[in-house]
Amino acid sequence: AQQGRVREKVYGKQKIYFADQEQLPAASDAELRGLDGEIAARSAQLQALQQSCRHMDAELKDLNSSMTTPEIAREIEALRKDCASYTEKLERIKSATNHVTPEEKEKVCREQQLYRREWRRRKRMATELLDAILEGYPKSKKQFFEEVGIETDEDHGVVLPAT
Repeated sequence: AQQGRVREKVYGKQKIYFADQEQLPAASDAELRGLDGEIAARSAQLQALQQSCRHMDAELKDLNSSMTTPEIAREIEALRKDCASYTEKLERIKSATNHVTPEEKEKVCREQQLYRREWRRRKRMATELLDAILEGYPKSKKQFFEEVGIETDEDHGVVLPAT
């Protein structure tokens, strides 16, 4: 700093040293324009390289996530075995002689509907009867059911099927 090669600036207790730019040769306008052009060219080159790098990273990610040829071969073989077993199962079902006829199915559906209707009717009668008893009963409904030993559908998680 004393010889004038480096400059010194004092900010409170801190001192900053930097090169004295007045000793450096001044660049002409043509040189500055040439440097600006070079900076622009290098920036464009950098952008192109970064874009190429991003494209290659995406391609690498796709290739790493895809299956290899041996893996695909194993997958195809497993799918063929599954297909063969399903075909065999289908043939067994088709060749079975114990199919349900539409008449039998209709009969079962009618019986189920009859039983469901009867269940609803009996449940409604029981509920009305219990409600009539509970009108004059001094304790709660739950206590009455426990004393008498009544178990409801709800206690067992049974739901009346929809029609």
